[in-house]
Amino acid sequence: MRQLVLIRHAKSSWEYDVTDAERPLKKRGFRDAALVSKAFKNTSILPDVIFSSPANRALSTCKIFVKNLNLDEKRINIVEELYDFGGENVINFIKNIDDSYEKVMIFGHNHAFTSICNIFGDQFIDNLPTSGLVVINLDVTSWQDFKKGITKLTIFPRDLK
Repeated sequence: MRQLVLIRHAKSSWEYDVTDAERPLKKRGFRDAALVSKAFKNTSILPDVIFSSPANRALSTCKIFVKNLNLDEKRINIVEELYDFGGENVINFIKNIDDSYEKVMIFGHNHAFTSICNIFGDQFIDNLPTSGLVVINLDVTSWQDFKKGITKLTIFPRDLK
């Protein structure tokens, strides 16, 4: 079995005159990411590997999770292909993950993540919210065989407030 943990970046700010990739988190983003990561810490799921989009908002969200899960930031792998909004690059990336990793955590963007949750999970999610986390269990032995699985867990900030 494989386990995929997808986390959409936390709420970002549009206040600054920066490129899309450089947009920082809002205060609410920091709070929501901390809230979700602390709730996730109560599960028995610890990732074998962590991947993040290079975008500031995704990587900042990733670092909040890593800190609250007491993991080493050196475990974060920044992957250009995860700066994707459609999902095709993310799906191709997932299908090429090394099979030595069973539990994979990925930080990225919408609409890609909502689409992937709905294509590969068995629970419809209208819109994966910022800081939203979804765990999908996959009955495969290789990531190359990535196919529909079971949505095992969802943690959304609104459910924790």
